[in-house]
Amino acid sequence: MSRTRDQLGRPLVAVTGIGLVTPLGFGVADSWAGLLAGRSGISRITRFPTDHLRTTIAGQVVLPEEAGRQPFSSPERVERMAALAATEAVAGAGIGGDFPGPLFLGMPPVEVEWPQRLELARQTHGEQAGRYPAMVAAAAGRQDLFEMFLFGGIGERLADRFGTRGAPISLTTACATGASAIQLGVEAIQRGEAAAALCIGAEGSVAPEAMIRFSLLSALSTRNDEPQRASRPFEKTREGFVMSEGAAALVLESLEAAEARGATVLGLVLGCGEKADSFHRTRSNPNGGAIIGAMRAAIADAGLEPGQIDYVNAHGTGTPENDKMETLGMLAVFGDTPPPISSNKSMIGHTLSAAGAMEAVFSLLTIRDQMLPPRSTMRRRTRRCRSTWCRMWRDRRR
Repeated sequence: MSRTRDQLGRPLVAVTGIGLVTPLGFGVADSWAGLLAGRSGISRITRFPTDHLRTTIAGQVVLPEEAGRQPFSSPERVERMAALAATEAVAGAGIGGDFPGPLFLGMPPVEVEWPQRLELARQTHGEQAGRYPAMVAAAAGRQDLFEMFLFGGIGERLADRFGTRGAPISLTTACATGASAIQLGVEAIQRGEAAAALCIGAEGSVAPEAMIRFSLLSALSTRNDEPQRASRPFEKTREGFVMSEGAAALVLESLEAAEARGATVLGLVLGCGEKADSFHRTRSNPNGGAIIGAMRAAIADAGLEPGQIDYVNAHGTGTPENDKMETLGMLAVFGDTPPPISSNKSMIGHTLSAAGAMEAVFSLLTIRDQMLPPRSTMRRRTRRCRSTWCRMWRDRRR
């Protein structure tokens, strides 16, 4: 291992720029200040009517461009928030002109949404009125719909905007999406395929259809009368997650390239780990194999031991299933005395496709300021990190 190479001889990967859009604010400074203060970004939904919905709260990002008009579709919201976060990250990294590497965009799946479906249904007539074949025919030639709901289109437009190199990669891996985008960037740099990478996780699915689907899974909190206290990761009274949205972006570079251009290094991504759990669509394997394996793989990839981990930024959704299995995984990996653990979702909710990237940014800020974020809004305590170095890792799982 050298100053710019890891124990396997791979280039060390540095983070030189970060950007955030969260329910706590636009930009890293506002979001981080709100998080450390234990301020909740969860509120009653105002974007659309919530009559007859079991859950009427969420972590909303109110875009200025939406004022006085029909709410944006999820893909439109994803693109706008991703662009805001990426602009901040690229500016912070000090990379001028075209970006010297590829784009990895983590985002939710895309499908035509109910407002557009109803619009198409109204254009059908006779016996076929409202039927799927007639709606498909009505959509023929609609370039606006094609471009709005083309999954890869968002990445293409962002790549053009920031001048990234090569074909942009758009991916979706459920709750691990944002972390997957980072891992792809890290591995591209480690393999020597790129000197830099722009990695983004973005989510804009706070909409009626998505909320209904998660409600049918009994996954959402129904504490509508106390929005700011509804998200309760690892609390005994937890009963579901709070859907949220936002975006996070990271500029990754090889440490050698970053130092050569005099960039400010915010931190190093030392290792990544992932495992898939195919036990059940909504439940984890009771043995915790995937959770335990992902954490152990990340620690080993970084050339570390569990005892060298000083802080864990947990997935911590607030659902009974996730928190139980994640606790099992922590105990298996770290023993009976794990390091300090907290979940940002207590204050910003579950940002789904953006979660992994967003929590990576918060982990970097924890390292930078040596401050451990509060565990939840029910226990508003911010602690000084006593260790001299907090290692960053992510448990990437559904």
